[in-house]
Amino acid sequence: MKTNLLRMITAMLILLFVYTAVAKLSNLSTFESELMNQAVPKVWVPYLLWLIPLSEALVVLMLCTKKTRRTGFYGSALLMSVFTGYMGLVLLNAFERVPCSCGGVLKHMSFGVHFVFNLVLLLVSVTGIWMLKSGNADQQTG
Repeated sequence: MKTNLLRMITAMLILLFVYTAVAKLSNLSTFESELMNQAVPKVWVPYLLWLIPLSEALVVLMLCTKKTRRTGFYGSALLMSVFTGYMGLVLLNAFERVPCSCGGVLKHMSFGVHFVFNLVLLLVSVTGIWMLKSGNADQQTG
């Protein structure tokens, strides 16, 4: 049971980050224009353009290997914390304007729904960490 749940969590996060990384990398010009509409300093955009999707791809690679899965879960939790924190700041009106929504399927979500979506995925990542720490499930899943 625990092993299957951990496999499902791992697969869910792999699918999420493969989708988001591929969506960004397959259309860098669109991703760049989306970043330009965010409430981040414009000088960060060239770095974020590559840092975000490559970080997502790295998390995928780490989640795919038993040896690095725990680090992958921590990476996933870190990414989801940053994304969720940013969404929370948007919802708290911390910026002068509300930036545009994200691309892909998520662009159809309101900021509030997207925030809850990110919170759930953060919880999923933390659950994966907890499950690996609480037993030998990582040795049982391949």
